[in-house]
Amino acid sequence: MLYHIFQETALRNFTENVFLKMGCSVAHATLAADVLIKSDLRGIDSHGVARLTGYVRLWEKNRINTQPNIKIIHQTATTATVDGDAGLGLVVAPFAMQIAIEKAEKYGSGWVAVKNSNHFGIATYHALMAVEKDMIGFAMTNASPLVAPTFSTERMLGTNPMCYAFPAGNYPPLVVDLATSTAANGKLEIAQRKGENVPEGWIQDKDGNVALNPADLKNGGSLLPLGSDREHGSHKGFGLGATVDILSAVLSGASYGPWVPPFVAFLDPLDNQPGEGIGHFLGAMRVDGFRPKEDFKHHLDNWITRFKAAKPINPAQPIIIPGEPETIAEIDRKLNGIPLIDVVVNDLNDLAEKLGVSKLIGEG
Repeated sequence: MLYHIFQETALRNFTENVFLKMGCSVAHATLAADVLIKSDLRGIDSHGVARLTGYVRLWEKNRINTQPNIKIIHQTATTATVDGDAGLGLVVAPFAMQIAIEKAEKYGSGWVAVKNSNHFGIATYHALMAVEKDMIGFAMTNASPLVAPTFSTERMLGTNPMCYAFPAGNYPPLVVDLATSTAANGKLEIAQRKGENVPEGWIQDKDGNVALNPADLKNGGSLLPLGSDREHGSHKGFGLGATVDILSAVLSGASYGPWVPPFVAFLDPLDNQPGEGIGHFLGAMRVDGFRPKEDFKHHLDNWITRFKAAKPINPAQPIIIPGEPETIAEIDRKLNGIPLIDVVVNDLNDLAEKLGVSKLIGEG
């Protein structure tokens, strides 16, 4: 597989120009690009600019509003519900997180449910907004139904990620960001583009049998909940995915379960929608609502130090703290550039030609 290397600035400018061509304001184009580039910098290639063509297709189908009137429709001192007006989730979610942060600054914590939104990129981006204010950040979203509940062959839930981010002292923030399925759909897309099989336990075929070919997902198969099967705890992954769906959508008024609008533009949302669009749930919680923040950071540093010193099974494989690989990737990619596979580059350059923006030219 051929890779091309792009400097962050070049990739950021390209992405901003695409969003501008879609009709986004300069502020929204800059923010949306920042969310996608953050994903690529952190090594989450499945949720970065590789997704850009998907947003454009949804916009072409009039399923994304690039001039949204994002607003609070209900609130209390510490909670709010936001209507995203079918805007880019890349823009709607930061809007909601900022509200959560402002409420937390005043009252100790803030919690915001969002309806009528779209795919919001990586949850880490939004959770880290709270960490920048020395708060603990929470971010989750429901997603297109691709995951079958334990004992079912029917797609009922999305990969429904949840993220928790904690401010540390001498260490980078500790970030727990995970899909509640065994694998994120983006990883299957990358595997399919590379022509590779996926590990056993990621997907099942339309009849519920073990499948390794990522194409089986498009042929009626489904992703599996975290845990893969009942014997390995898939009921726990199902429970976590259900929790995200309820907090993100049942609570906000978004669509939930099998009614969540699909990310792919060639599929239309189901009739008789019980809510509006995709839903998110975001929160910010002040550390000093519990103890002095420097005390917390000191002890989280101590926690990280001790866990990194845990006796490894194999000395060649040290203990990895949640968020550590992404932090390492971000340092490396800021310095050495962001790699994109040729299939993604070709898709983006086809998009550039269609929209009339400058094509990407990378190294390698």
